[in-house]
Amino acid sequence: MRTVGLTDQNIYHLVTIRAKAYYELLKFRLSALVTFSAVFGFVLGDSGVSFGWSSFIGLALGGFLISGASGAANEIMERDLDKLMKRTEKRPLPLQIISLTEAYWFTVIIAFTGIALLWVFTNPLTTWLGILSMVLYVFVYTPLKRVGPIAVFVGAIPGAMPPLLGWTAATGAISYEALIIFGIQFIWQFPHFWAIAWVSDEDYKKAGFKLLPSGGGQDLNTAIQIMIYTLFLLPLGLLPSYFGLTGLNSGIVATVCGVLFLAQTFSLMRDCSRKSALKIMFGSFLYLPIVQIAYLLDKLP
Repeated sequence: MRTVGLTDQNIYHLVTIRAKAYYELLKFRLSALVTFSAVFGFVLGDSGVSFGWSSFIGLALGGFLISGASGAANEIMERDLDKLMKRTEKRPLPLQIISLTEAYWFTVIIAFTGIALLWVFTNPLTTWLGILSMVLYVFVYTPLKRVGPIAVFVGAIPGAMPPLLGWTAATGAISYEALIIFGIQFIWQFPHFWAIAWVSDEDYKKAGFKLLPSGGGQDLNTAIQIMIYTLFLLPLGLLPSYFGLTGLNSGIVATVCGVLFLAQTFSLMRDCSRKSALKIMFGSFLYLPIVQIAYLLDKLP
């Protein structure tokens, strides 16, 4: 009996480890945030006459799987580079918890499942935008990370795509409102990416990643560029209110969050320290969901 119990325990432990490995390969938390942005775009674009639950659920599940497939493909392509960095050396592929073949099949299956869900439950425009986002992230942004900071510009496109997908899933079209919410998330990507690159600079150099602007330096020029793109968020954050997409309250929230976010960049320009960059990184994580939730609450009756 003791042997059976021990064997069962070992099996349970093995299953738990592998389940956690697939969870990490999927980049679950990042995919969940991406899904939230897509859901935000859908609710914002919904007419309010009759909520399209099938499209909503198809978008959420399909978007989550496409995002997860993109993250998994990224880990497959960078598996040898991940071994060089402390922040990624314990990912499932560097540790060989799952095989490369398993990772390939997992990625292909969830990618096609996600695409199928978008095709069946949303519309062709949303599906093709989802495919474009995945292709740009995996096959353009990922290899460009070792080329230069142009990768940040390219990566900002799929990074800003989720709310656009949500809008098109709800409306079937790309309108100026869709471009506004895309633009806010697009510009937000730059201080977000660069703050992460600043904090992780030592690790990134080991893998040959070149994401910081101004020659890749942790200097005043880079800090100024982070400040400038953060400054752009102030007028952009007011556009949904200005064009009647949301009300005045969300415009106030977006402005307050934008000012607080901008204030953090002055500290970085003053001392060019990792600590200040870390504050901007966490500030970027807070800014986007808070502002998007404010837009949603301002639209709801």
